[in-house]
Amino acid sequence: MNERATREDEGAAGGAAAGDRAAGDRGLHEVVDAGAGEQHATVSPEVQLCFEACGRPADPLVLLITGLGLDLCWWRDVFFTRLADRGFHPVRFDNRDVGRSTHFHGPGVSALQFLRRTAKPTYTLADMADDAAGLIEHLAPRRGAHVVGASMGSFIAQELAIRHPGRVRSLVSIMGRPGDRSSGRVAKSMLPEFIRVTPADPGRAVEHLVKNFRRIGSVNRTAEDDEDVRIAMRRSMTREQGDGTGSGRQLAAILAERDRTSDLRHVEIPTTVIHGLRDRVVLPSGGRATADAIPNAQLVEVPGMGHDLPRWVSPLVLGAIERTAARAR
Repeated sequence: MNERATREDEGAAGGAAAGDRAAGDRGLHEVVDAGAGEQHATVSPEVQLCFEACGRPADPLVLLITGLGLDLCWWRDVFFTRLADRGFHPVRFDNRDVGRSTHFHGPGVSALQFLRRTAKPTYTLADMADDAAGLIEHLAPRRGAHVVGASMGSFIAQELAIRHPGRVRSLVSIMGRPGDRSSGRVAKSMLPEFIRVTPADPGRAVEHLVKNFRRIGSVNRTAEDDEDVRIAMRRSMTREQGDGTGSGRQLAAILAERDRTSDLRHVEIPTTVIHGLRDRVVLPSGGRATADAIPNAQLVEVPGMGHDLPRWVSPLVLGAIERTAARAR
């Protein structure tokens, strides 16, 4: 189903989450308080993930997976709390190699390797999906989670649904692609964004990222959207415990992504695919190919939306999460 979104969509699932609650669903292993409302969970012998939860633990879990080099702060606080207001228990977390989660060592990606797509990964998107599955096991081992991924997070979310079908109740894939190397490619005009050097000075680094989002982002970005980037970036810099090379290893994992198309044809959970028609980092063909691959997936194409989640897009995404979760058994 292809739905063209032309306005803010608040959704109307009518309390769909309320009937999905089950008290007492706790993880099997110890979860350690990381301070500031954050906790650490050991999800494998080599990986601890830092996460933050909101709302009632008895409500249906929504796991939010971020994009390349971004920590949990990039799911805005207001978006996070509004999911809780809708009767969910949202959790945002740092992927491996970013923020307060486990950091790795190994090569990143040179400019030439990026252009040739030849980087050798230290780990794969499948490994990152296994991390997320481990977090779900901690938080809701019997119920599973409604999973939402944006950009790289959507690649991980797709792998999660493929590799751990019993953990994923529904899927919302935003700004994604199936990894077939033909759909969802980067527009040539966007290639410089991946090799621009971030200034060492913190203040200049923040403004560098604001300008980056203006170039790759949606139409009608506002001063509030720019300020959201500043807030997230400043918080991220205070939280970061690595040496700044983690995003390069994550990019290497992206360059090594496999074609998930055939496996996506066996995904049987309710799925919504959201993609901006102005996205030039992952071209809209990526969203269409994803929706074509997953049986009965609903495709929502958003005019004016680029490779970002500005405030005017948030109501549409919130509504999509709610409606998709309502379709889950």
